[in-house]
Amino acid sequence: MFAVIKTGGKQYRVAADDQITIEKLVGSAGETVAFEHVLMLSDGASTTVGAPTVAGASVAAEIVEQGRGDKVISFKKRRRQNSKRKRGHRQDLTVVRITEILTGGKTVNVTARAPVAAAALGVAAAVAVAPKAAKALEAMDASNLSLISGIGPTIEKKLRAAGIQSWNDIAGWSEADVTKWDEALALRGRATREEWVEQAKDLLAGKPPRAKADQAELKSGKDY
Repeated sequence: MFAVIKTGGKQYRVAADDQITIEKLVGSAGETVAFEHVLMLSDGASTTVGAPTVAGASVAAEIVEQGRGDKVISFKKRRRQNSKRKRGHRQDLTVVRITEILTGGKTVNVTARAPVAAAALGVAAAVAVAPKAAKALEAMDASNLSLISGIGPTIEKKLRAAGIQSWNDIAGWSEADVTKWDEALALRGRATREEWVEQAKDLLAGKPPRAKADQAELKSGKDY
């Protein structure tokens, strides 16, 4: 038997004892997680396709380890403008082992915390999850949307008028939310292009605003 699940915006074909690497989930090695978005199920004799998910089906998995992907370099240079920017990124990943494919409404005994963005918990909760970032968070105001690169005074007014008041609101956006606000506020793809969600998560984790990091990077010549 195999199933097709969706997690982290991607689809995976899985069977019992398969080990896969997916977008980061909250949890420690040995904890159990459940994937409720089962798009297709097959037992060899018959295949069930969800609309969009298969009712009563879920997949249980055990977290093997937390890790990070290979470093990806993004380099941008503007000719004759004395401008260049180099950024490095390593994606947070989770390795899980599929333990069981459940049908008929059976449930998984989940021991890991729900896979939600830590930023969506709010500044206080984020500090509890990452104590080392507490001091940095205290020094920065989470309601200061202008610290996110790409948000100027005009866009900030639009966001606040729409009820978006802090980094927490932006960090909790899904891909559908980004598309919705892009159309509603005529952002012209800026939120995706400038990686607002990632920037908000970085700020909540205590990292410096990207604009300041870029200045320090250009001055030192090092890749941050």
